[in-house]
Amino acid sequence: MKLFYSPNACSLGINFLLEEIGKPFELVKVDFATGAQYKPPFMDINPKSKVPALLRDNGALLTEFPAIAYYLAKTNPEKNLLPANVDGEAQALEIMDYLIATVHMRGYTRIFRPGNFNPHPEDEDAVKEAGKAFVVNGFKLLEPVLGDKPYILGEFSIVEAALFFLEYWARHRAGIPMPAVFEAHLDRLLARPAARRALAAEGLA
Repeated sequence: MKLFYSPNACSLGINFLLEEIGKPFELVKVDFATGAQYKPPFMDINPKSKVPALLRDNGALLTEFPAIAYYLAKTNPEKNLLPANVDGEAQALEIMDYLIATVHMRGYTRIFRPGNFNPHPEDEDAVKEAGKAFVVNGFKLLEPVLGDKPYILGEFSIVEAALFFLEYWARHRAGIPMPAVFEAHLDRLLARPAARRALAAEGLA
């Protein structure tokens, strides 16, 4: 398999998940700094011009973070990356969808790319503050879900892949304080060898 990624993008979470699974895969860098996502050869592979994108061994491309995480969990059942019952699986997908669609896309995207939401530079600070509010509220809403458990569903799951990059961004890119349970959760993830390998591979260690 090949994972198309950009350093410190959301693809970091899938990189971490693949390292946890432990099967061979190739990292293919897409340099967002030069706009490579909008040019061949990547745009020929993925017209969505975004990462993560997973090129499977059968030649089929899979995109969108939740879909890739779910696929990896279901094709590696021995790793127990999803709850065994349908209620638990639905909860995992519910939390992941909220993390990606709201905390990431409505929150961090406003912080990192305020011009996407308002063409007037004088309004950028307000846009960033609105994004920060989405992120802060997201962690606040999920704080009782995590509680004193080591992982958000109790056992390590694909949801940690999304939390990993969102927590990492809060600490290292956006400077957003998190509730203590999420600070401890990130430390717990960073202690895992898979996280250290993923960060090193992207030049973030």
